Amino acid sequence: MQKTHLVVTIVGPDKRGLVAEVTETILESQASIIESRMMRLGGEFAMMMLISLPKEQYRECSQTLEAFKEKGLDVFTRETSLARLEKFQGFVPYEVHVWGADHEGIVHAVTEHLAEEQVQVEDVETHVSKAPLSGAPLFSMNAVVQAPPELSLPELREELEDLGDELGVDIDVKLKIE
Repeated sequence: MQKTHLVVTIVGPDKRGLVAEVTETILESQASIIESRMMRLGGEFAMMMLISLPKEQYRECSQTLEAFKEKGLDVFTRETSLARLEKFQGFVPYEVHVWGADHEGIVHAVTEHLAEEQVQVEDVETHVSKAPLSGAPLFSMNAVVQAPPELSLPELREELEDLGDELGVDIDVKLKIE
């Protein structure tokens, strides 16, 4: 049986049972979830999934998922492949951690610098919390990136530490152990 893969994104008002309802639809299409991220963002719930399913179920699964639009959800599906981009073969995985007082532009500045260094961003998670005593907003960002082999860890670390000084945040980089 030939398989295909879909990236599925569904966003809409947060309500109890939404994940169960969507995943039931996926199961009924003989599909399985390979990878996913699901979370509440404000009053919305967002789901991003990579699913695998029999090629002959592709159209039916897509149409069934599209029916969630009638329930006030935004739905996006795209067929994809599991093949890793040849362009990033040989790149080195790093974890980038950023933390400090929250202000506009941190994510942009860090990711812009990474792009200038030809570093591929694979995963980013950000969070704002309150400082224990003052209640001031504290920003944190964790990212997994793939750097070209010619960009050494000490070089990337130094560049990002300098950027952190400019932004008033701390930035740490370490080799990602897979």
